[in-house]
Amino acid sequence: MWRRVEDRMRIEKLLVLGLIAGSAFLGGTLVAAPAQAEQAAIKALDTDNDGTLDINEVTKAAEAVFDRLQKDQDDTLDRKELGSRLSAKEFAAADPDKDATLTKEEYVALVQKLFKQADVDGDGKLEAKELRSKAGRALLRLIR
Repeated sequence: MWRRVEDRMRIEKLLVLGLIAGSAFLGGTLVAAPAQAEQAAIKALDTDNDGTLDINEVTKAAEAVFDRLQKDQDDTLDRKELGSRLSAKEFAAADPDKDATLTKEEYVALVQKLFKQADVDGDGKLEAKELRSKAGRALLRLIR
């Protein structure tokens, strides 16, 4: 009987160690994944290969996304075409003429506004750490 108790304790210790190691591994993965997402976005959109995104690269990406999203080819995006990229409140704020659509100019203006908010150091370029901000994450939703 004593042997069984020792074996059980050994198994429980191994299970606990396994859970701790697994949690650490998963935690590292979950933390690394967002950083990889920003780096992937930079790599995909960084046409001058300087490791950052400038306003021209972001504007070009926004225009391409706008063109891809407007399924009905009416030169505007409605809430349905935007999907989950903008909340109702964000959409309303980006729609100055309150016509329930965004023109390409309105969409690009929103993207440029978010770019400026994310560019906290004011250098005109966004690095991965700036894309992890609230404005940076909102910007990424609009240019991918």
